[in-house]
Amino acid sequence: MSKTNKKQDALDYHSQGRPGKIQVVPTKPTNSQRDLTLAYSPGVAEPCLKIADNTEDVYKYTAKGNLVAVISNGTAVLGLGNIGPEAGKPVMEGKGLLFKIFADIDVFDLELDTTNVDDFVKIVKALEPTFGGINLEDIKAPECFEIERRLKEEMKIPVMHDDQHGTAIISAAALLNACELQKKKLDKVKIVVNGAGAAAISCSRLYVSLGAKLENIVMCDRTGVIRADRPDLGDLKAEFATSRDIRTLGDALKDSDVFIGLSSADCVSAEMLKSMAKNPIVFAMANPNPEIAYDLAINSRKDLIMATGRSDYPNQVNNVLGFPYIFRGALDVRATSINEEMKIAAVHAIAELAKKSVPEAVIMAYNEKNIKFGKEYIIPKPNDFRLLTNVSMAVAKAAIESGVARKIITDWDAYFEELKGRLGKDDSIMRAITNTAKSDPKKVVFAEADNYKILKAAQIVKEENIAIPILLGNKAVIKQIIEESALELEGVLIIDPFQEPERMKKYAESLYQKKQRKGITLVDATKLLRDRNYFGASMVEFGEADAMISGLTKNYASTIKPALQIIGTEEGVNRVAGMYMMMTTKGPVFFGDTTVNVDPTAEELVDLTLLLEHSVRKFNIKPRIALLSYSNFGSNEGDVPQKVRKAVNILHKNHPEIVVDGEMQGNFAMNNELLRDNFPFSTLADGPANTLVFPNLESGNIAYKLLQELGGAEAVGPVLLGLKKPVHIVQLGSSVREIVNMVTIAVVDVQTKESEAAAKTTGFLKRKTKV
Repeated sequence: MSKTNKKQDALDYHSQGRPGKIQVVPTKPTNSQRDLTLAYSPGVAEPCLKIADNTEDVYKYTAKGNLVAVISNGTAVLGLGNIGPEAGKPVMEGKGLLFKIFADIDVFDLELDTTNVDDFVKIVKALEPTFGGINLEDIKAPECFEIERRLKEEMKIPVMHDDQHGTAIISAAALLNACELQKKKLDKVKIVVNGAGAAAISCSRLYVSLGAKLENIVMCDRTGVIRADRPDLGDLKAEFATSRDIRTLGDALKDSDVFIGLSSADCVSAEMLKSMAKNPIVFAMANPNPEIAYDLAINSRKDLIMATGRSDYPNQVNNVLGFPYIFRGALDVRATSINEEMKIAAVHAIAELAKKSVPEAVIMAYNEKNIKFGKEYIIPKPNDFRLLTNVSMAVAKAAIESGVARKIITDWDAYFEELKGRLGKDDSIMRAITNTAKSDPKKVVFAEADNYKILKAAQIVKEENIAIPILLGNKAVIKQIIEESALELEGVLIIDPFQEPERMKKYAESLYQKKQRKGITLVDATKLLRDRNYFGASMVEFGEADAMISGLTKNYASTIKPALQIIGTEEGVNRVAGMYMMMTTKGPVFFGDTTVNVDPTAEELVDLTLLLEHSVRKFNIKPRIALLSYSNFGSNEGDVPQKVRKAVNILHKNHPEIVVDGEMQGNFAMNNELLRDNFPFSTLADGPANTLVFPNLESGNIAYKLLQELGGAEAVGPVLLGLKKPVHIVQLGSSVREIVNMVTIAVVDVQTKESEAAAKTTGFLKRKTKV
């Protein structure tokens, strides 16, 4: 993709719709006059008076306890340098977004128009009544050290400059594990730090706190080794000045054990790495390009452990592994500071998590056969949901033990469950699905490639390595749209069915053989193959593509019919169904059937439920299924409650392993307390449903569209269930994002079907061998 297009995509992302990336959302009802009088005047006076009597009650009656300020003056933004507070605001909003999606922490970003340390400290200190914590960001050295030091001394809420301590904490965890694997002792290793900025100083200090010897650390800056005899070093650099007779980075690296790169790209050569001691540890963390390219480093010697700041290589040192959870733990015990004990606790929690058995959900997210502690896995993956519980709890415990906590947690099991329930609506499931798709991209044929949205989606999935697109349609038209829209689709296969007589003949004969006793002649089959949905489905059937995407410009029925006629249903499946994954504030909820079966019988509802149950499991989610009606367990009579009741009876009798119940109303399915209080006998009484089966197409279709428009839920789908091979049909007028989501699900669908087929083959061979 060209730089111009990438820039425009970034600008569009930030500007389209509501500008920016964050908003403030009320957390209390505001629908009635009573609600408003409680929220503001006169009701608001009561909590005000309580707080006036006891200041600590501010945590009880306001959002302070879950509110962090991300504060910057824009003097050291990302790799952009001193671009000013306004230009730095998108980064601060992004940091706020990460706090929210990873740790459910609310953020106000504050950009201060001052480079004066005294003014900066005065402004931030005055904000203490508002916030539960302060995250300093993108402030240049050496001012950042002084600002953080003074604020920590003068404020009674947690303050942390993440540019300093975030990288230090994550890299320290990685260093502990790398030393263990390389059979080195931290107090013995010789460490070379290239870079002398905020992150480098903080990393070195934390390594010393963990046991590294100051005399074993050599620090380099742009002019070479920081030596004690260099003039005008300043207090910060002088702390790490060496008296050894070495002057260059190359000199320092000879016989060293560890390289810590926090500098610039390509400043380390393969020869320098070869001069290091046996079993070296190399953390080249410059972004976007490391101090030495990953491939060059690992090819230069096989005994090293390598980490970078990049997500496309093993062992990414990513601050998101730390700061959300450090603040989460600090906020939850109302800590007065983030001290050394809390940082060290975070280091050990992150390091230890990498040694634990990795959950299947994390392994599936990266589509690995196994992920285990070793040279290519020394720190957890950013998508590891256990970080929230493990790191937050470790930090909270350290705050209590070190005496800086104002709230003491005694029931750690309850706190663990609270942390697990923190995250509601977010993109974590789609991130996991996307990572799985990227690990093994599949060929996806786009039947409507003469459409800009389809081509834009094809570009994205190609660029992101989610799928290998194949474009169907008139080549001249497709190429014209690509050229006019400046899309980057060079090398993508474009097929015009009318220019493929051999394929057309092969596909038509196959369709005729399947449907000759269903009223289709060879002439009819040939005519049908002129429709790109028939042609694309045939490509999938013949293995020339792995999946098909269509439906953007045609109605659902005209798209699903070719798939049914050519590909057919899976073995043992009596009918297909449509499912939406609704991304709600309570997590993903699966809706079915929303697109195919108009008025299913009780027996057909059983079939649909089994299809949904099997499909939801593919997302590594245990289905909890509610069959919906306007009746609760016989409270009303009628054709709908009776058929739903009958379906549930069949499921309970024939499939006791499935967690399913009904008939029930929608609010009872989603409100666990309501269900438990009124119908404690229900098999869903111990938790809300996550999969909803609707009694007919009308109710399911209305429900998902209302939730999408009025409830703010994102609808991912429709996911077509029950076909032998993946064909997925997007909604008429879908957005590019929705098309990309469907392609991603299609790729994972292919991967899953391949895995299931392989498992069946293996099982058959084992049984045959036994016989």
